[in-house]
Amino acid sequence: MARRNVDTEDTTEELRAALLREERVSRALREVGNALGTTLELDDLLELILDKLTDLLEAERSTLYLLDEASGDLVSRIMVGEHVRSIRLKVGYGIAGTVAKTGKPIRVKDAYEEPRFERDWDTLTGFRTRSMLAAPLKNHVGRTIGVIQVLNKKSAQEFTAEDEAILSALSMQAAVAIDNSRLFLSLIQKNRQLLDTKVELEHRVKDLELLFELERSSARAASFDELVVAALKAATKASEARGGALLLAEEGSGDLVVYVYDTESPATIDRFGIKSGEGFLARARTESGPIRSENLRESPEWNDRVEGRFPFPVESAVAAPLDGDGGPMGALGVFSKLHRRVFEEQDLSLLELVAANISTAVRLFRASAARERGERLTSIGRLLSQVIHDFKTPMTVISGYVQLMASTDSQQDREDYANRILKQFDAITSMQREVLEFARGERNVFIRKVYLSKFFNDIRQQLGHELDGRAIDLEMDIDAKVVARFDESRMARAIHNLVRNALEAMAERGGRLTLKAGLDDADVVISVSDTGPGIPKEVEGRLFQSFVTAGKKGGTGLGLAIVKKIVEEHGGTVGVRSSDAGTTFELRIPQRGGPPPKQDGNLADTGKPGPARAEKREQSNRSARKSSVSKNQ
Repeated sequence: MARRNVDTEDTTEELRAALLREERVSRALREVGNALGTTLELDDLLELILDKLTDLLEAERSTLYLLDEASGDLVSRIMVGEHVRSIRLKVGYGIAGTVAKTGKPIRVKDAYEEPRFERDWDTLTGFRTRSMLAAPLKNHVGRTIGVIQVLNKKSAQEFTAEDEAILSALSMQAAVAIDNSRLFLSLIQKNRQLLDTKVELEHRVKDLELLFELERSSARAASFDELVVAALKAATKASEARGGALLLAEEGSGDLVVYVYDTESPATIDRFGIKSGEGFLARARTESGPIRSENLRESPEWNDRVEGRFPFPVESAVAAPLDGDGGPMGALGVFSKLHRRVFEEQDLSLLELVAANISTAVRLFRASAARERGERLTSIGRLLSQVIHDFKTPMTVISGYVQLMASTDSQQDREDYANRILKQFDAITSMQREVLEFARGERNVFIRKVYLSKFFNDIRQQLGHELDGRAIDLEMDIDAKVVARFDESRMARAIHNLVRNALEAMAERGGRLTLKAGLDDADVVISVSDTGPGIPKEVEGRLFQSFVTAGKKGGTGLGLAIVKKIVEEHGGTVGVRSSDAGTTFELRIPQRGGPPPKQDGNLADTGKPGPARAEKREQSNRSARKSSVSKNQ
């Protein structure tokens, strides 16, 4: 009976010990499970798992190896003294390497009797390994991702099968923790990459918007100062600066000029010259890349004449050189970042980008200005050529009347011829004025009542001398009852230009010149027709552009451009019909809704005398010229 009681007590103790062990295992699994649900920090989870393993299996130490995907080695970290050392094992070598290769756990009673045991780490750490238990870490798809091992059973000489079962259970938890943590870290890394990419894209979009705005502002700039203001406005806005400055070397002279821009006064710009080496911008001009100063006032580059021009206290500043075709063109700088912040590396990169585009814009603007200067000189030469060419008609008329004056003794005829000569001088003066107004783009018409019969009779008389000796017939179909409203001298100029073109078109084979004028609804319609060969195809689409000519001798291509300008000043239109049988130009001048007649005393509007005063002045000039002619006779 006593024996049975002893056996019962032993059994009870064993069961109690087994229950306590199961409770410890269960508690450890719960703690690991709870940790898996509250944190994904891999190091914390692995430390917790190794602590629980060491405690549950009554081991002196636990070690965990993870498979390095890049190298294929097993890697673990241990403390050697005060330093963290990394242990690397090849898969298939050592106890842990064999477990990783086979995927099966290994128990060792005496490590030093096991040929697969590596003693080098014991020698390095001073630890004496006796018994060992190693198990693979397998993830949810059964793939080995590492090895976990415990060393030196405290309560026995070796680890048991029960210890192996506990280690296998916890190794599954460890594998889940590692997979989850790696997935989480991968997501974090990808999110971070996406955020970095997003920020980078935002910066690139901002840069593109800045460059687009700078390009658009540069294209709209009508002057160099407007280009400078646009450039400095873009630079200061992008850098969030309170002011900016642009240093440029003048073309030809090489003199240095600084343009200072203040965001508080965006409509104005301060321009002044400096000497070489003065100020922060002068230094930036000689550098190969952008420069920065966090306290410019205390630096040797500070200059009162340059940086002292700003109405605000200058603190930090960045500047970048402007590259020219043959060397440094200048420099661009921004000063005092808003909210007392400092300029960062991103601001330097942005300013360097802006400076490169401003360099291009300045070079293009200067090249365009040089082309315009050349074209202007060419235009002036062509205009002079046109004036000389247009003198032919009045000079021919003058020459004819002078010859008539010389051959007649009638005082009345001589006075009549003198008056006609004076009219031609008026026409010459009008031609000069109109060509100059055309070149300057001015608009100055004097609309008054014009009797078509008288107007075209004067034109017929003026054309008589040009038609003499030519095989050209003149036909006129004028509605004598119509009283029109237009600028008489300018319209005569337009008709003479069209007639001259028609005569030159029919010069070789002769033909018929037809002038028609009449009223069509509310418009006066004047047409000039010839029977020449028609307008060449290559100039049809550019007929009314300046300096377009069909290759006629002495032609400048201004005649039809002036005709179009005169008609448009009257609010009218020019039409043309052409074939190999001839050409007809039709001038349509509206009589209602066109430009109103200019009144007397319009000096304040145009800077020139009104029609009444102009008429009086012309009469006075004619009287003076007539008196001069009479005295010479």
